[in-house]
Amino acid sequence: MALAGQNKAVNLQVQLAPKTNFDRVRSSALDPVLKLQLIAGLCRLNTLAAVKRAGSGHLGSSFSAMDLVVWLYERELNLSGGADRDVYFSSKGHDVPGLYAMLHSLGSIPESRLLKLRRLGGLDGHPNMGVPGIEANTGSLGMGISKGRGMARAQAMLGRAARTFVLTGDGELQEGQIYEALQTTAHQRVSNLHVIVDHNKLQTDKPVDEITALGSLEEKFRSFGWHVARCDGHDFVAIEQVFQRFREVSDRPKILIADTVKGKGVSFMEPGEGLYRWHSGAPDDESFMAAAKELLDSVREQFSRSGLRDLELIDVTPENKPSAKALQEFVAEAYGNELVVLGHERSDLIVLDGDLSADCRVRKFEHEFPERFVENGIAEQDMVSMAGGLALQGMLPVVNSFVSFLSSRANEQIYTNAGEGTKIIYACHFAGLIPAGPGKSHQSIRDISLFGALPNMTILQPCNGEETRQILRYCVNESSESCAIRLAIGPSPRRIELPSAYRFRLGEGAVLREGKDAVLFGYGPVMLHEALVASELLAERGFGLSVINMSSLNRFDIDWLAAAVRPFERIFVLEDHSPVGGLGDRLLATLVEHDLLGMKQFVKFAVEGYPACGTPAEVLRYHRLDGESLAERVGGRAEISQERERKLAAVYTTDAPQ
Repeated sequence: MALAGQNKAVNLQVQLAPKTNFDRVRSSALDPVLKLQLIAGLCRLNTLAAVKRAGSGHLGSSFSAMDLVVWLYERELNLSGGADRDVYFSSKGHDVPGLYAMLHSLGSIPESRLLKLRRLGGLDGHPNMGVPGIEANTGSLGMGISKGRGMARAQAMLGRAARTFVLTGDGELQEGQIYEALQTTAHQRVSNLHVIVDHNKLQTDKPVDEITALGSLEEKFRSFGWHVARCDGHDFVAIEQVFQRFREVSDRPKILIADTVKGKGVSFMEPGEGLYRWHSGAPDDESFMAAAKELLDSVREQFSRSGLRDLELIDVTPENKPSAKALQEFVAEAYGNELVVLGHERSDLIVLDGDLSADCRVRKFEHEFPERFVENGIAEQDMVSMAGGLALQGMLPVVNSFVSFLSSRANEQIYTNAGEGTKIIYACHFAGLIPAGPGKSHQSIRDISLFGALPNMTILQPCNGEETRQILRYCVNESSESCAIRLAIGPSPRRIELPSAYRFRLGEGAVLREGKDAVLFGYGPVMLHEALVASELLAERGFGLSVINMSSLNRFDIDWLAAAVRPFERIFVLEDHSPVGGLGDRLLATLVEHDLLGMKQFVKFAVEGYPACGTPAEVLRYHRLDGESLAERVGGRAEISQERERKLAAVYTTDAPQ
């Protein structure tokens, strides 16, 4: 049943099953298995509604893990409180919309907050301990078993009869830390730790076996010294039997390989032919209505058969979102297209990917040059070190991943590569604060400082598609050192217009808007848009703010810089990064070193603290980095009408899938 992309006009109706339905099921005299099936069906319905309202999220993983989560919370976990309370958390994190739905059913999360998935003050797109019932921050993969071992050992050392349960994904098993944890946990005989593998056999959109085959998991886990069981992860009777056996094992940690189906519960969201498309993102209206009908029909039929009263539903249909602006663009798309062009020109160009080929826009290169495309799976450290080996043999590797993981997780490997004097290009996707829906595990505001600590690393961020092509071409053909290219993953809020004769030159910026009173340096399509909004607002009040696109983040042409700042007594830098180690720190140091600052005022605007989760407009306003707030911070309070504020918020119409 292929529905996605048909975009037929439908009368969208989003409905939520309130907690009263769950209470009635739990208090009924129904068969225990039927109770669990009903609770799982209702949770899937609420997960679907929450993701649809959010505009993004992970349905496939939430649905594959749902029956396991329901079993744990309904039949296995001791949640009564006190010292012996059991702990459960998801290491993979993608399934958190389903976990939120389960916690709502228990009364831990109120209905109002469930409906604020990926919204400011609501629920983060990946697990965050600010949410009731969430026991650990996750989202960066591979850490869960290690963290679970720490929890379980503490429980035992404190004399508690408590247990720790950790859910992992099967794609997550490609992370190296998993295997460090497996051997150490068994060696330390942490017997109160239980790991469950949600073995749905799919990663982002391809089978696990196509990305990096895992081999026999049962043999692998047993070889590390774990007690291993396997069952159908949607069969409540089989799950119960496994946990009964686990209670008899007291000398080693336990692991359940649960065979599941990604998208379970909605027929067309379960795997079929071709790429799997329900890993992330909200379904279009027609697909949503079809999925909701399928889930509702199943639950209603079970309610009717069980003699329960009619299912209670409340309407939570969201307001219509504004349509995307025609001038929006994806800089990552331009990157992927130019990579193919360069692939035809350079036979030494080889592209590496970490199970993100669609998000990183490198699938065209994969299809065009399969012999020069390497899929490494979820293993950034391994990928970066492989790139180092390729470079030592004369190849030009282009490494692709989300920069929050690439710059930090593989930092030591990047450092080692850099010290070898070879040239590698790091394509740093999902750079900066926006999109903010996935939460702080995915928002990268540390990477400029991490890459910038290397003496032979050029850091760049293009503002539009044309500059992306020029920067990539510069890195491949002209740069003598390794390069990190920060790329926004979502759509640009507007197409940033560069001067007509613009050509990228390392260390030089481009004036986007002239002003006489102050100058603001910014980079990337999101922050430059906000800077231009601020400049436009200030112009209405007679204040001239010059805006410069500074795509070179750690290399400056001193003559150009001196000329750019000479007319101004006030210099501002707008960071898409933390206040530490970004463009502002490097500009300030350079201005001081070359005696260009004098008595000029220098101010940084940056992402202070941990990045907030929410819509782009919400999060930019929260951090006071939106155009209106910037105008106020630069030149005093700028009046702005409600209508204009609505238009400013409407430019962000799409969240990234991850």
